Amino acid sequence: MADVIEIESGSSTPAPGAISTPSPTPPDVPIKGKDRGRGRFLRGIQRISSTPSLPGLRRSTSVGGSPYSNRTTLSCVSLAGVPQIGGSSTPQPSPLGYPSISTTTTSTSIGEFPFESIASHLAVRRVENVTSTTSFSTAPLPADIKVKQVQKPPFRFWDVMPHEIQIHIFSYLRPKELVRASSVSKSFYKTCFDGQLWATLDASEFYRDIPAESLSRIITSAGPFVRDLNLRGCVQVEHYKRTDAIVKSCKNLWRATLEGCQNFQKHTLHALIKGNKNLTNLNLTGLIAVSNASCAIISESCPQLEVLNISWCGRVDAQGVKAVIEGCPLLSDLRVGDIEGFDDIEVAETIFRTNNLQRLIMSGCEDLTDQALKIMIHGVNPEIDILTDIPIVPPRKLQHLNLSCCTRLTDAGVKALAHQVPDLRGLQLSHCTLLTDHALEKILATTPKLTHLELEDLENITNSLLSEHLSKAPCATSLQHLSLSYCENIGDLGVLPLMQRCVRLNHIDLDNTRISDLVLAEAATMVNKRSKRHLNTNKPPKLSLQMTVFDCQNVTWTGIREVLFRNTQVKPAPGLPGRVTYPSQIIGLKCFYGFQMTVDEHQKRVLKGDFAAAGRLERKWADYMQANEEIGMGGPGHRRRRRRAREAQALHMDEADAGLGGNGRRRARTLGSCTVM
Repeated sequence: MADVIEIESGSSTPAPGAISTPSPTPPDVPIKGKDRGRGRFLRGIQRISSTPSLPGLRRSTSVGGSPYSNRTTLSCVSLAGVPQIGGSSTPQPSPLGYPSISTTTTSTSIGEFPFESIASHLAVRRVENVTSTTSFSTAPLPADIKVKQVQKPPFRFWDVMPHEIQIHIFSYLRPKELVRASSVSKSFYKTCFDGQLWATLDASEFYRDIPAESLSRIITSAGPFVRDLNLRGCVQVEHYKRTDAIVKSCKNLWRATLEGCQNFQKHTLHALIKGNKNLTNLNLTGLIAVSNASCAIISESCPQLEVLNISWCGRVDAQGVKAVIEGCPLLSDLRVGDIEGFDDIEVAETIFRTNNLQRLIMSGCEDLTDQALKIMIHGVNPEIDILTDIPIVPPRKLQHLNLSCCTRLTDAGVKALAHQVPDLRGLQLSHCTLLTDHALEKILATTPKLTHLELEDLENITNSLLSEHLSKAPCATSLQHLSLSYCENIGDLGVLPLMQRCVRLNHIDLDNTRISDLVLAEAATMVNKRSKRHLNTNKPPKLSLQMTVFDCQNVTWTGIREVLFRNTQVKPAPGLPGRVTYPSQIIGLKCFYGFQMTVDEHQKRVLKGDFAAAGRLERKWADYMQANEEIGMGGPGHRRRRRRAREAQALHMDEADAGLGGNGRRRARTLGSCTVM
């Protein structure tokens, strides 16, 4: 053939097998006709590509650049599709439609193509098993291709939770918090007003904070589940429509408190009592609608009643109480304060026969007489023991007895309690002004479990009752609460033995008595002995004894200071050099109003554990009180004593205001100003 084919060596020597081996590629086949010009063009490009000076003329590719973002030299092989010698003769098409060559080359191709790699200079970039640290941007998808994003359905944790667990979680919320949580969602609303959460409904804690309609809706929705209903003071339920809703909804009550619901109608109250036959505790204090007819309904409809409070119900008398006692055999707590008609012998005999009462509150029953009280304890015509002169009757089960303000009682009636109430723990005889020492001597000797004793305003009792009987009685070591207010004949001779023997005393009222500072000092000593001192500075003490000593003429600031000093006394630890012990119990005081502010501030610091600040306040207050006493003294140095008193007062006021952030410097200046201006 006339045409000469170039070999990879770059010479014009004819190929030995070029004529005998036909090739399907355009350079190996003679081109005729219209394709002759195209063939010459391709052969010219092929010759140019084999020129040695071509690599130096080409434009360098930027390192790391994209092959589509700048101009690069296109290989002629990618245009002509020349086959490689020693490789496949059939070119493989590119996946994107561009012509490409086979990746297999021989060593002779280096001479023809003076590049390091032909594939790296192709128009289409090839990446095969290459790990590069250079990040490339992602090409966006064509607009006609839409990717459907699959969204995960929301996991409604609360909806799939079992209803029992939801109820248990909400059971830790208070009623007011439940009402607030009900506004979160519909599911919360449904759960918050579930009746299981309202088995105990004490509306006295939050009734002022929620509207009447919300309270009515709560009671209506939770009615079948409510066991304990407390509507004390709830003015929202006074409307007759709301009370009717309560009666229709609440059918399973065990305990009901309607104290303060003054507008409760009689028929509504009776319907509530008749509809709840399982009532065990009923409080109707001060209700106008309660009458003897109501007591009859209670006796018929509530056989399981154990606690009844009808104090200050003006339309009830002793006959209604008698009906309740006869119809409720399990009744153990009866509170009938300020009820008339207890001078009736039949009522007293009914109380004696039941012998189930453990608590009997009869305060303010002015009709109660000595004879009626005797029959309640001994019965009618009991058998008398010849040797001891004591009635032979079963002992009473009374544990708490309140006979305060029963002004007709005398020693003859109260003495009937002796030997008959061995389990008595609380006795209140305040304002029974006719009682003397003889009424209490035998009672104190036969009540070893007595812990609370109130003898307020008993003008006829003396120090002998306290020193010879109460301090030596079996109950002395267990006595915790004692009230002797307005017992004007009581003084140090009677109270000092009590402070030495009654080591468990935690509350004592001695206002308007004749005690002196010696009682306060003995009380501080008693508390110091029974308390266990400790080494921990961060452990504040506890208030273990509360004393009321105001309006006591013989109590001065010296006794008050003794108590304050003992409350902050720090002692060296025995056997531990350099260590100190702190008190674990202190005394609280209610004293003269001129001392009370200092006492309260001192107690606040002690309860915080700041013994140093409390001791500093006590010392400066003592200096101030001592300087005030020196002012009244005559003789030389009067001005000096007045000046010292003013300085002590300024220091004390500065220390008292330290916890409140007061300005001591300003107070010190103003104290020396003119008293008139």
